[in-house]
Amino acid sequence: MSKRITIIDGHPDPDRVRFCHTLADAYAEAAQAAGHEVKRLNLAEIDIPFLHTRAEWETGVPSPAVKQCQDTVASAEHLVIVYPLWLGSMPALVKAFFEQVFRPGFAIESGPRKSPWPGLLRGKSARIVVTMGMPAFVYRWFYLAHSLKSLERNILRFSGIGPIRETLIGNVEGSAGKRQKALEKLRALAALGE
Repeated sequence: MSKRITIIDGHPDPDRVRFCHTLADAYAEAAQAAGHEVKRLNLAEIDIPFLHTRAEWETGVPSPAVKQCQDTVASAEHLVIVYPLWLGSMPALVKAFFEQVFRPGFAIESGPRKSPWPGLLRGKSARIVVTMGMPAFVYRWFYLAHSLKSLERNILRFSGIGPIRETLIGNVEGSAGKRQKALEKLRALAALGE
């Protein structure tokens, strides 16, 4: 069964040599080859301003670029979020994307909360793909994948998205063989629409 998939490529550097871009490309190609409909949001190419006030987040008017991102996310059944681990977390551009796009009235109920789960994006699933220089097991077991868990729990699940799956790719500056295995793994997931 084909899915409508949106890939959010969160590497802030537009240089196509970055492995996150290669991973996003491989996922997109394999998903399309399997019959899935794929849309892309390359955050390095989108003007995403930072929020400065609560009022701006709650009642501000999203910019045309942010509105287009919301439309792309809304049309998806499955989100694939790819980003590098920077200083133990997602890059600031990725956080700005979620703050701008996942606003009240789009991702969560606006106004007073009627439920502890105010998410408006139910029915969507997600896969988070995080690249890092350290071994992935060190991030997961020693650092407890704290920033990944925050994204899953405090942004995606809070918005109603689930199930959420993870792919952690460590030692990205290692051998070409390891990179190839990561690409093959992502291609297989893409073919399944996961």
